[in-house]
Amino acid sequence: MSLSQGKKITLLVVLLLVIDQIVKIWIKTNMTIGESIPVLGDWFQIYFIENNGMAFGMQFGGTFGKLVLTLFRMVLIGFIIYYVNKLVKERAPAGVLYGVALILVGAVGNVIDSIFYGVVFSESTYNTMATIFPQGGGYAPLFFGKVVDMLYFPLIDTTLPDWVPFRGGEKFIFFRPIFNIADSCITIGVAYLLIFKRGFFATEKKVVTAK
Repeated sequence: MSLSQGKKITLLVVLLLVIDQIVKIWIKTNMTIGESIPVLGDWFQIYFIENNGMAFGMQFGGTFGKLVLTLFRMVLIGFIIYYVNKLVKERAPAGVLYGVALILVGAVGNVIDSIFYGVVFSESTYNTMATIFPQGGGYAPLFFGKVVDMLYFPLIDTTLPDWVPFRGGEKFIFFRPIFNIADSCITIGVAYLLIFKRGFFATEKKVVTAK
């Protein structure tokens, strides 16, 4: 018996979330901060860092900003779940459903880190790996965990020649962000919807306006 569209979307979201969390937990418990593992030469590395803020290591204020960001993401997740359910009932194109589902995966994946990782893990440092469920508790209260990032693509890593104005002799790295699977899901989902499914949302907007 074939699965319904709603069940397929649910399975995709759960599968990607499991993969995201397995990778993060392995990185967290097997690597120290700043440790790297070459995968495809120097231009693709597993490079372990953590961040307190948004996707691709961006920041959003201090402690209060982090709490606001996490709460906002939780509200956004609730909206996306509602929207996906609405799209399934309206029999939206499969591509639209999968694109929105990828965005949902990204939002949920990083929120799990923010909410639980501070409680579940000891602190990762440049010298020590984290342990799971440490005696005495984790490194931060609920909602204040750090997001684990590890995918690094320094496609160009070189020293600029002396003749380059103002930057000669400095190290230049093209594409510095270090990110995770959840970030990738958001980026792929948004890019896919903008490039291939923009017409669907334009049509939907016209229908809503007409009502």
